[in-house]
Amino acid sequence: MHGRQKADERDDAMAAFVEGKLDVLVSTTVIEVGVDVPNASVMVVMDADRFGISQLHQLRGRIGRGGHAGLCLLLAPIRDNDDAVTRLTELAATDDGFALAELDLMLRREGDVLGANQSGRGTLKLLRALSDADVIRAAKVLAGEVLDDERSTSDPLLADLMTKAEELAAGEWMEKS
Repeated sequence: MHGRQKADERDDAMAAFVEGKLDVLVSTTVIEVGVDVPNASVMVVMDADRFGISQLHQLRGRIGRGGHAGLCLLLAPIRDNDDAVTRLTELAATDDGFALAELDLMLRREGDVLGANQSGRGTLKLLRALSDADVIRAAKVLAGEVLDDERSTSDPLLADLMTKAEELAAGEWMEKS
């Protein structure tokens, strides 16, 4: 199965697999989300080093949903790619999606948290989402307190500062559609 197939061809292949007419289904990552075949028990992911942690975790979650234990084999060439080795080792060590998401964030960085780039250096100039989480939480609480304070609606200086902050944020970080 693959994403360029006609929908009815994909549906027929899935139906045959679910009904047990097919013992093996070879597919691209089109099966990553929304596929629930209780008897699917083995998955082999070729070139697993090319996938992100979240995607591999999603793929692995497609098997072992029924009465049979699941076995997910992650095949990757041995290279000196520390990130790939770390991702695959950690994925093999846990099925805790939150821990894997944290590792993914640590390895790939937070990207553009208010834009389109999903990894790399983003709009956060002085903070890192993981290491500065306490500062970010405290700032959120403080911002909420300011907004909840009745003076925030009646104080023209504060209202002006809020408007300028919103305009600055929208101009630098928000994408216009």
